[in-house]
Amino acid sequence: MSNKMLDDLDKILFSKDELADRIKELGAAITADYAGKEILMIGVLRGAVIFMADLARSIDLPVAIDFMAVSSYGAATSSSGVVRILKDLDENVENKHLLIVEDIIDSGLTLNYLIENLWSRKPASIKICTLLNKPDRRKVEVPIAYNGFTIPDHFVVGYGLDFAEKYRNLPFIGVLKPKVYEG
Repeated sequence: MSNKMLDDLDKILFSKDELADRIKELGAAITADYAGKEILMIGVLRGAVIFMADLARSIDLPVAIDFMAVSSYGAATSSSGVVRILKDLDENVENKHLLIVEDIIDSGLTLNYLIENLWSRKPASIKICTLLNKPDRRKVEVPIAYNGFTIPDHFVVGYGLDFAEKYRNLPFIGVLKPKVYEG
C-alpha cells in the first residue's frame, strides 16, 4: 500500500474485517431468501467486481455471474443523470432470478434506469444488493433488498470504489480528502 494513497484519506470507514463479516451476513441472507432457486448475479462494472466476487463465494446456492457496464458519471464526482450502457449482458435473463450487485447507490438514477431496462427483458425477479447506500444523495428511490452499510455523504474509495480509476485496490473503504477530488 503506497503512502500516497493512505495520505489521500481522511479516515478508514470500514476495515477489511468489517467488510468480510458484513459480506458473510449478506451471503447468508441471500442464501436463505433464494433457497431452491438459482441466481444470476449481475455486477455493475467496474466498482462492484471485488464486492461481487466475495459475495458470490459467501452464497451457498448455484450462482451464475454476468456483468453490465453503465455510466452516468463520466469523469465527474456526481451523477449526470444521463445513463449509457457501455457493456450489456451476455446472458438471456428471461425467467431468471436477477441479483443486481452494486458497490454504492448514490443518486439512484443509474440503478433506476438499469432496473427498468432489465424488467423489460422479463426476468422472474429482480433484487438489489449494494455494499454501500448513500441515501442523502438520493434523487430516485430504488428498492434495496440487501444493504451492506448506510453511509453519510462522503466521497469513499477502496474495495473496488475509485476516484479517477485510483484506490480500487485498497482492502478497506476510506473517505477521500476533499482536496484530492476538488483540486
